[in-house]
Amino acid sequence: MQLLEQVAIFLLAAVLLVPLFQRLKLGAVLGYLAAGMLIGPWGLGVVGEPQSTMHFAEFGVVLLLFLIGLELEPARLWALRHAVFGLGGAQVAVTGLLLSLAGLAAGLGWQAALIAGLGGAMSSTALVISSLSERGQLMARHGRDAFAVLLFQDLAVIPLLALLPLLSSAAAQGGVQWLAAAKGVAAIVAVIAGSRLVVRPALKFIARHSSREVFTAAALLLVVGASLVMEKIGLSMSLGAFLAGVLLADSEFRHELEADIEPFKGLLLGLFFMAVGMSANLGLLWHSPLLVLAIGVALMLAKFAILYAIGKLMRAPEGSAQRLAVSLAQGGEFAFVLFSAAAALGVLERQTTELLVMAVTLSMLLAPFAFTAHERLLARWLERTTEAAYDTIDGPGNPVIIAGYGRFGQIVSRTLRMCGVAFTALEVNYQQVDFVRRFGSKVYFGDASRLELLNAAKAAEAKLFVLAIDDVEASVRTAALVRRHFPDLPILARARNRVHHFRLRDLGVKMVYRDTFLSSLEVAQQALLGLGFDPSSAQRAVALFRQHDEALLDVQHAVHHDEAQLIESAQEAAAQLQDVFEADIARFERPRGDAGAG
Repeated sequence: MQLLEQVAIFLLAAVLLVPLFQRLKLGAVLGYLAAGMLIGPWGLGVVGEPQSTMHFAEFGVVLLLFLIGLELEPARLWALRHAVFGLGGAQVAVTGLLLSLAGLAAGLGWQAALIAGLGGAMSSTALVISSLSERGQLMARHGRDAFAVLLFQDLAVIPLLALLPLLSSAAAQGGVQWLAAAKGVAAIVAVIAGSRLVVRPALKFIARHSSREVFTAAALLLVVGASLVMEKIGLSMSLGAFLAGVLLADSEFRHELEADIEPFKGLLLGLFFMAVGMSANLGLLWHSPLLVLAIGVALMLAKFAILYAIGKLMRAPEGSAQRLAVSLAQGGEFAFVLFSAAAALGVLERQTTELLVMAVTLSMLLAPFAFTAHERLLARWLERTTEAAYDTIDGPGNPVIIAGYGRFGQIVSRTLRMCGVAFTALEVNYQQVDFVRRFGSKVYFGDASRLELLNAAKAAEAKLFVLAIDDVEASVRTAALVRRHFPDLPILARARNRVHHFRLRDLGVKMVYRDTFLSSLEVAQQALLGLGFDPSSAQRAVALFRQHDEALLDVQHAVHHDEAQLIESAQEAAAQLQDVFEADIARFERPRGDAGAG
């Protein structure tokens, strides 16, 4: 088969399966794995020799580790040191140790057991981050902890890859590993010195005197060069790429390098996972389905138990500890990297590698279902058991009640506090309550959509209700409750978008403020000033747009259930705004420095 035909097959499989898996919320990584399985020897068999594809695709992993290095600014890493090296280090060390002991008990040699255990300790960054992001949990405590653990796992891959050649030579070459270690130290020193003395000045020269394409070529040459230095002395190519990234993390070229490398990384990393899928021995699922299932499920249960115990030791609330554990319980893409590299060096036997790859793949396939099952079953149980744990609100009421204590509600509360206005703040997310209490904020843990809580907060005696809840459904539910039981209580409501605005207006809430509307107007005014408009002209333009858009909201609210009329009103409004602006343009002064413009 010609190269161009193979490229077409790879692209077709990826284009068909990756969007499907993303739509099913299974993640792009599993989509690439499934695409590889489909076209590989155990699937349709349209592409053979997965190992030749793997050799080329491994460069995607090299580029990934270069970008990880670029993200690790020393100052940022230092700020996260306690969570990253404390929680993350404990997870990798404890999980790796216990899984390695299990490998020894299963009859593996100590080198193979060590790599199998540490590879199993890794979790899927792609699956975890996308899942937490979809659920809006990245900033919750378990989301921040999960990010810290994943960051440490990314860092841990580098020394593990560097360790592999030492493990492969330990049994056959005796003390040669010490020579390899010395070479590694010398190479690291050379990369550091070269970065400071040669690479940065060269990049400055190329950026100043060459085109964008040449700079991209220089960036790729940098990654390839650092990787080759490590490979020539018997260490991992990825280690060189990672070091090069770290050393350029605080340089002025960081963001440009990221933008140039990212497209190559995405394509080649996708090709790497397809090659892993092609290499996956699906015959194991036919001949030993119970063994593969047992290893995959045992891996998830073991990691869940370890992470849950670590979370509780870190004094995380019950919900946070459970969500952290279930989020990171699956295997990860870096396990494929470690297992493939270990097999190539002879640390892992082929049959063992195939079994481990299938078990990790199975755990990743089960992960989205584990997320959903936990949220629907255990999270509901937690909600029922914590209802009685809502804070008790005693004493006289305050003139203002703030429902929702995220970024929006906090700004309102700080302004009220500055002016000496007392308020009662309610927040249903315990992680958020725990977080803001560390900074001395007074906030009650409770659900503002529960009538008994509003009665306890003396809503009937309040003068104002500030609805600052982030979740649209919870916001609408709370507004309906307040309107029904406290019809005379004025509501100042936050809306995330126009649809949220319309739903609140349907409930009779008159004072509704969109999340980013006012800040966007301020940015627009500053943009006009930066373009040379005089202050009065810029202010007039922004006021004109605000007046027009708020009038449009009233018009669209009346027809927002009819999509055709909604679209028609938006088109008419855009034309009307242009006419109004042109009619009013005589009142503007021309931007300074543009007097010759027609």
